[in-house]
Amino acid sequence: MSKVIVIGAGPAGLTAAYELLNRGSGYDVVILEESDMFGGISKTVVHNGNRMDMGGHRFFSKIPEVNEWWDKMLPMQGSPAKDDLILNRNVSVVKGGPNPETENEVMLSRHRVSRIFFDNKFYDYPISLKLETFKNMGFFTTIKVGVSYMKALIFKKPETNLENFYINRFGKVLYSMFFEYYTENLWGRHPSEIDASWGNQRVKGLSIVAVIKDVFGKIFKKNNRKIETSLIETFRYPKLGPGQLWEVTAEKIAAMGGTIIKNAKVTGVVKGEDNLIKAVIYEKDGQQIRIDGDIVISSMPVKDLVCGMNDVPDDISRIAEGLPYRDYMTLGVLVNKLNLKNMTNLKTVGNIVPDCWVYVQDRRVKMGRFQIYNNWSPYLVKDIENTVWLGLEYFVNEGDKTWNMSEEEFADLAINEMISIGLISSKNQVADYHMEKIKKAYPAYFDTYNEIDRLVAYLSSIDNLYCVGRNGQHRYNNMDHSMCTSFEAVNNILSGKKDKSNIWNVNTEKEYHEENSGKK
Repeated sequence: MSKVIVIGAGPAGLTAAYELLNRGSGYDVVILEESDMFGGISKTVVHNGNRMDMGGHRFFSKIPEVNEWWDKMLPMQGSPAKDDLILNRNVSVVKGGPNPETENEVMLSRHRVSRIFFDNKFYDYPISLKLETFKNMGFFTTIKVGVSYMKALIFKKPETNLENFYINRFGKVLYSMFFEYYTENLWGRHPSEIDASWGNQRVKGLSIVAVIKDVFGKIFKKNNRKIETSLIETFRYPKLGPGQLWEVTAEKIAAMGGTIIKNAKVTGVVKGEDNLIKAVIYEKDGQQIRIDGDIVISSMPVKDLVCGMNDVPDDISRIAEGLPYRDYMTLGVLVNKLNLKNMTNLKTVGNIVPDCWVYVQDRRVKMGRFQIYNNWSPYLVKDIENTVWLGLEYFVNEGDKTWNMSEEEFADLAINEMISIGLISSKNQVADYHMEKIKKAYPAYFDTYNEIDRLVAYLSSIDNLYCVGRNGQHRYNNMDHSMCTSFEAVNNILSGKKDKSNIWNVNTEKEYHEENSGKK
């Protein structure tokens, strides 16, 4: 029986383990997870009965295999959820599906609202072309935006960096208003210093042209119109948060005979003279433990993987050590009310604004986004009718001033920023708070990233090593694409295929998911 070691119990690691046990035979699968929770950045944290989603996770994919997989783990709701019942709101349900009021293992259908908060006004994200947008901007700014965009159409900039990428698609004025500061806040670098491939991967076909096409598609009710991921209007969401999906997956893995070891931090990878991985070293309860294996599927940060490996060429080590990351902090804040007025036609419990998350484009604060957990799922909030549960998000570097703050210091910073941008009027509105930190949440596209192809070639030369997921490939993948890297890795293991380009090519081409790559 072949021993397979899976490093990491996030979406990619758990998907790989499940697929291998479900589709293969003769595999002994062991998962090593550094923390005591499942889901990686997709985990759900519970504090005093309220649940936090780290970063906000919409479950939406154009990949049929991913949607089928989600359906198998958590079927779609067959009855209205709590807030739908309170508001007497129509919602799409599946005949025979579970009732979220009485059953936990269920996906909800949620309405997507994500907006930009700029100059104390709300703008649609992505920017929409409607009267409210032009009204918020004012006549002269609207004219400047239009002229700037026309100029960008005529005088294209070389897409050698993220700044030029955005200007080519939106014009310099919109870029300055809605992209420049947020991007610098997110990455800690100016967009001119960041590789344009981040935009290609995260924004893809989104531009003013895409927005116009979507507007006219709605007006003329065009069937089967192509919708960019950033323009979707509904999405799935687990009743108890994204971590619930991965908790269910872990239970199924254990039931199929897989072994999951929590609080097991991988510190080393042993490579033999034949250029194959022989063992993985992990730390648990203060002890260094060696586990031998035949195959390794790694979703740990590729930087840490290579730095923990023996006999790595100096140049490859240099590239790996230079790969940058951005870390993440969030403060869950429970308030009795928000000052923001719901000016939309969308009904919500307590008439709060309907947003799932809001991008903060205010140069006076460091807050990058805030989530309103009430709108993700009514079951994330202990008392949805009388409280609003928020997640205030900050992008930081491990070890910097913000990262090193105590919970009280961080809460003081974040709550003061809530007041300064008008979310609340005073600290008296805050009933509770809780801080969470995530290391290496966002693999970044600068420093040695432009040499990553050489690192990929080296890792691919190790026949029994498969790198999957966001951190495993140092690629800012969405959850569905992280899962697809695992689908492809398992395909290769089961078929004996040596070429790993299919694993690394997931989400590198715009049309990847529309060509049904990643089939099981």
